[in-house]
Amino acid sequence: MPIDPMLMREIIMDNYQYPHNKHLSEDPSYCSRHMASDSCIDDITVQAKFKDGKIEDVRFDGQACTISTASTSILTDLVKGKTLEEAKDIIDNYYRMIDQKDYDEDKLEEANAFATVGNQANRINCATIGWRALQEMIDQEEEAEYGGQD
Repeated sequence: MPIDPMLMREIIMDNYQYPHNKHLSEDPSYCSRHMASDSCIDDITVQAKFKDGKIEDVRFDGQACTISTASTSILTDLVKGKTLEEAKDIIDNYYRMIDQKDYDEDKLEEANAFATVGNQANRINCATIGWRALQEMIDQEEEAEYGGQD
């Protein structure tokens, strides 16, 4: 079901102007991934704290455009408290949406606001930079915990 374009804009602008979880931790138990774009101002660090196979906390900071900031803000809310498997499923559905493929929109909640980003090739990197950072940290966490076995 398509989202009203004005509602999409409102969700994106709200998460840009008042981003959630936008501050880094000094706690050394957080994993951290720095990401920067060659084609945009995006230069962010995403942190995640994993415990007992779950994402206990996730946060970010840095300079980023509206799309990057808003999508990463929404990501932090979506995956906090989720198991690694649940988070990977959310991320997979997000990428399916961006790629204009079938996806479960119920799992993405406010991230559905980025449903049309796939139509704008120059914005895909912006909409996925924080998501890629978290995916890399999840992969690293699974490698460390399970030796790469699912």
